[in-house]
Amino acid sequence: MKSNEKQCGMRRLNEWGKVLGKIHKPMDHSDADICRDISSDQRLNFASVSVVIPARNEAVGLATLLPELLDQLPGAEIILSDDGSTDGSSELARTLGAHVQRRPYGAGNGAAIKSGVRAATREWVVFMDGDGQHRAQDVARLVKRLSEGYEMVVGARNSEGQASRHRGLANAFYNRLASWMVGHPVKDLTSGFRVVRRKKFMEFLHLLPNGFSYPTTCTMAFFRAGYPVAYESINVQQRQKGTTSHVRIWRDGVRFLLIIFKIGTLYSPLKLFAPIAASFFFTGLAYYAYTYFTIHRFTNMSVLLFSASVIVFLIGLVSEQITALMYRDAEGT
Repeated sequence: MKSNEKQCGMRRLNEWGKVLGKIHKPMDHSDADICRDISSDQRLNFASVSVVIPARNEAVGLATLLPELLDQLPGAEIILSDDGSTDGSSELARTLGAHVQRRPYGAGNGAAIKSGVRAATREWVVFMDGDGQHRAQDVARLVKRLSEGYEMVVGARNSEGQASRHRGLANAFYNRLASWMVGHPVKDLTSGFRVVRRKKFMEFLHLLPNGFSYPTTCTMAFFRAGYPVAYESINVQQRQKGTTSHVRIWRDGVRFLLIIFKIGTLYSPLKLFAPIAASFFFTGLAYYAYTYFTIHRFTNMSVLLFSASVIVFLIGLVSEQITALMYRDAEGT
């Protein structure tokens, strides 16, 4: 029995070796220039960096990413947060020398993030995907920005880096809405590639969902708390062959609505609810003026619109107080 397990393990390692040989590509000249730009002092700072990679069945992408991280981030703590993978991702990570936090079943990207950051021991934590989209050489650029006094630096994708057209449009809408809410340009609200100060991130750990919208929650929480946030432009690669997105079109539609409300409720609910209440009020006022001059009546529709404006405003007011209490509790942790 043990000999069969050993042979199975050897076959799997051989398969990973073939994967590494097929998909590993040397850095091009631009990537090499980026690495040369990082001074020896900056490279030493990786000793204060933990890299958390949430993954589920991403062995193909990890076979390329992990060796590059270990090579380009000397002294960094590399942690794979395995969300119930069945393709040997954890075994591969251990073989390559990374630390592994494994869940027995899948609970979501946010759950993997929380598990990974709890296991991290360094001052700064880098979050990046294990599907091959995020490049190891870009980590140094994000870390370098921390010396400017930021508590979080986010890798911002361009339009070409979006997974699909409809998701790109949705993300553009999220960015505009978030920018209006916080009064500061938000270049990529949903990017999963970022570096944060672990102590600050832990303040909001209880706010993070177990699903896919943890970047939204994290970003809005940092802005609400007044922590400085920066954005660094990055290039995103195509997913490695053999990996698939765990988000589907119909789920994206639901996420679209949920994230809109989350953006509002996480930062300043009144800033979202007050304009909606005002629109109901002025619509009711206009409709009342129309009916008054045409049929000389105050109709039920006007009553409904005025009532809706008051209800929406009061919901926003209560939400504002709940949000204030929520962040007060976070600051006390």
